[in-house]
Amino acid sequence: MPSAERLESFIAAVEGGDHVKAIEDYYTENASMRENQAEPRRGRPALMANEAAVLARTASVVSKCVRPALVNGDHVVIRWIFDFTGKDGRNMHIEELAWQRWEGDRIAEEEFFYDPAQMRPR
Repeated sequence: MPSAERLESFIAAVEGGDHVKAIEDYYTENASMRENQAEPRRGRPALMANEAAVLARTASVVSKCVRPALVNGDHVVIRWIFDFTGKDGRNMHIEELAWQRWEGDRIAEEEFFYDPAQMRPR
């Protein structure tokens, strides 16, 4: 179960914009991530590589946690808002829920739930 301080530190890291470093610092070596029940990506190096690839396609991303983050033992749910600006100048506003299972002070499993229609640039 994450301490309140560790969870706040994770949220601050994501809001600070270094998403790849947040994965390195807050996920287990064998962590998995999946989106809308798709096949999960597995292993911290693969998660970091995928995140880096996503970020390489953007000019900027602003990340915001909508409070409160919900904690029940080893399970955490965070509502995120991401505002992406693509290198082409197009903007995307994405709201999602991240369901996480923590092992101690690191995330072992994470699943994102969002409406894929939000992925269309505005």
